[in-house]
Amino acid sequence: MRGDVGWRGGLVRVLITGCAGYIGTTLTPYLLRRGYEVRCVDKLIFGRDVVEHVLGERGFELVEADVRSVDPQVLSGVDCVVDMAAIPNDPAGDLNPELTLSINYRGRARMASMARERGVPCYVLFSSCSVYGRQEGPVDEAAEPRPLTVYARANLLAERAVLPLASEGFTPVALRLATVYGPSRRMRFDLVVNAMTLSAYREGRIYVEGDGMQERPLVHVLDVARAVERVLEAVERDPDPLKGQVINIGSDEQNYRIIEIARIVRGIVGGEIVFRGEVDRRSYRVKFGRARRLLGFQPLYTVEDGVKQVYHELLTGKLKPEPRWITVQWYRELLSRNPEVLLKW
Repeated sequence: MRGDVGWRGGLVRVLITGCAGYIGTTLTPYLLRRGYEVRCVDKLIFGRDVVEHVLGERGFELVEADVRSVDPQVLSGVDCVVDMAAIPNDPAGDLNPELTLSINYRGRARMASMARERGVPCYVLFSSCSVYGRQEGPVDEAAEPRPLTVYARANLLAERAVLPLASEGFTPVALRLATVYGPSRRMRFDLVVNAMTLSAYREGRIYVEGDGMQERPLVHVLDVARAVERVLEAVERDPDPLKGQVINIGSDEQNYRIIEIARIVRGIVGGEIVFRGEVDRRSYRVKFGRARRLLGFQPLYTVEDGVKQVYHELLTGKLKPEPRWITVQWYRELLSRNPEVLLKW
């Protein structure tokens, strides 16, 4: 447990953009319980109820706003920005490429520039291992990115805009996350482990796209929250080793072929593995040594843990499948109500 003394002689205040998202609704209460203050910036397009668990908590502040136009004053008194606001996956990113670029790339570049200008010492960019695209053999942060989608390209553009801002007194860090899994307040059933667990539970079928031989690294949503805390602690101790760094977040042990994930789900939930669709061009096995060296980070949770947790919450009714838990489905529903809604975001 961290102490109560932060960089400014008091509790550290973290600004989280996208804190009402899948990772944000886990990260926010985690940091609050670890003694941080959290200022949240989010448009709440998935509903206000997803942040009810932290409303009224000591140290929590909600700012309902668009990160692309939010007043720079929101950064007043902030010690670190954790910038997660984004169109969060490939299918949703393809719905409106310009929107994806405006939020995932230009919105983040704006936030990082404002943070530097206002003297915020730390900025954490949420990126993705999807920037690797398709690779032969395991890759680390030095590998040449090969983004294959608008979502992946936007992440890479954001990295290239933000990391060169590193300077004395300003430490930007980019975290390339493995594919995340596990239960969350703002659930996502469009992530591979969660999606397979849901279909096994509801249909007795586990769907595998293509031949299932494509590779993915995986990480539990709570381990992502732990990794963010490790970054905050490391920057507080000595920012120089992290300044301008890209860090993969996950573990070497949790690189899987898609078919292997399906077999894990079948072993816990049951069900038949069903192959369908075309082979996914994206395939990458990732190395995570830099996170161990710079952050001392090692995940606590396994894929088996995540499947059991999601399955348990489905069985007990705590998790109820609904359209907004599948990102692209929710965006399409919003579009059906108002065709201009995405353009207004």
